[in-house]
Amino acid sequence: MHSIFDEYCTDEIVKRIDKLNEHSQPKWGKMAVAQMLAHCSAFQDIAMGNSSPPRGLLGKVVGRMAKPIFFNDKPLPLNMSTIPAILIADKKHFERERERLKQKIITFQENGPEKCTSHPHPFFGKLTPEQWGKGIFKHLDHHLKQFDV
Repeated sequence: MHSIFDEYCTDEIVKRIDKLNEHSQPKWGKMAVAQMLAHCSAFQDIAMGNSSPPRGLLGKVVGRMAKPIFFNDKPLPLNMSTIPAILIADKKHFERERERLKQKIITFQENGPEKCTSHPHPFFGKLTPEQWGKGIFKHLDHHLKQFDV
């Protein structure tokens, strides 16, 4: 399974982000491209420990059991629910969000697993740095496929 801690994977993701433009349209979902970039950036903040949304009741009840469904080689389902704290509804500036996300991804990769947050994921609970690296890659890959890159 791919991980954002792998420099090759990070380079691939950044190149795909560079293929987006402000007119990119989603194949599914409601977010505009700039909102998707801001959403992914907010998810990076959680993994980096810059934000610590509380765990919801559903995550506390089934999050741990759902880990095997997420941490595998299968693609994420379309239109899956998201963490409420990183749901982006307001209009965003495309170039600013694209550059912000790329910088966060590169910083996360360069900082390495030892700089991952120890705060629990809002749904899955406690994750190892390896799980964070794989989860970040899978989440980014999912949203880039959403915008056909």
